[in-house]
Amino acid sequence: MARKVTYMMARILKMNYFKMFKIAGAVSKKCDKSFVGVVKDMVHCGMKYQAGYYDYQEFEFYNLDEEQRATFLTRGKNNAIIIRYNDKEYMDLFDDKIAFNKKFDKFLNRDWLDLKETDQKSFSAFMKKHPVIIAKPADGIGGIGVDKYDIKDFKTSVELYNVLKKKKQDLIETFITQHKDMNILYDKSVNTMRMFTFCKDGKGHFLQAILKIGNGGVVDNFSSGGMYTFVEDNGVVEVPAIDKEDKQYDKHPVTQTDIIGFKVPMFKEAVELVERAAEVVPQVGYVGWDVAISEDGPVIIEGNSFPGVFQKRASLTKDKTGIIPKYRKYMEI
Repeated sequence: MARKVTYMMARILKMNYFKMFKIAGAVSKKCDKSFVGVVKDMVHCGMKYQAGYYDYQEFEFYNLDEEQRATFLTRGKNNAIIIRYNDKEYMDLFDDKIAFNKKFDKFLNRDWLDLKETDQKSFSAFMKKHPVIIAKPADGIGGIGVDKYDIKDFKTSVELYNVLKKKKQDLIETFITQHKDMNILYDKSVNTMRMFTFCKDGKGHFLQAILKIGNGGVVDNFSSGGMYTFVEDNGVVEVPAIDKEDKQYDKHPVTQTDIIGFKVPMFKEAVELVERAAEVVPQVGYVGWDVAISEDGPVIIEGNSFPGVFQKRASLTKDKTGIIPKYRKYMEI
């Protein structure tokens, strides 16, 4: 209870009331409900379910009864899971991408370099073997600072080395050639899954998977112009993809490939991979893994010890139920 009160007080102090009232106005018009009534209901949901105004809109709380609302994983409840099950002393193994690669090297299935520990000669040898690379800052988030480089675009490998050092892109990884089926969906970026796991009594358990898809850019991150949808336990997508502007897509707007009905290749193998990885650092029990499906099989790109909140909005479910019932099979929430 004390944590819940602390979280709510922090949210109240930091809340952007302009955005809250803007969302309340949009919901009011959409549902033909009074503005004041919507605001009151938002406050009620914040106090009872730790739901912010984005939760209220995204998960369509305005169309749910109290029992249905209780099944949705709000940002406040997600934070409580992290506080309870993820030990801060071990979270740096996930937050620092280089530390992560060292710890989870056997799950990466690709070559990589720590540029801080690599001289020009060793880097040149790496580039001869891998002429196309992905470079990123060790502490980057949301796809920010991630670039693709081809050695043919530079006079020498030393020139590229200096560019990377200047931009502090210290983590160098070989470019992932994704599975042909994922290329059909969208081939300008590596389309990844955010796969959630929970480690209980040393055993990793798969919770859910989100498919992130590029849309016009070279990364698939939602914050960088991409879209996302949900993958069922059989590896098939059954609902539209959603972008940052809340537009829904049954087909990819660039490739015209069907999103609904798309089957992720090697999904079972990907589930097995993240369940094994979840057991490496059991002190961080709740993890969101970013997984790509390469032409040789699933590979882990990174792990997130503070995974975001993803679940189908109420109108896309049969019984207007959130993800909490599934989570409760493995954790107290």
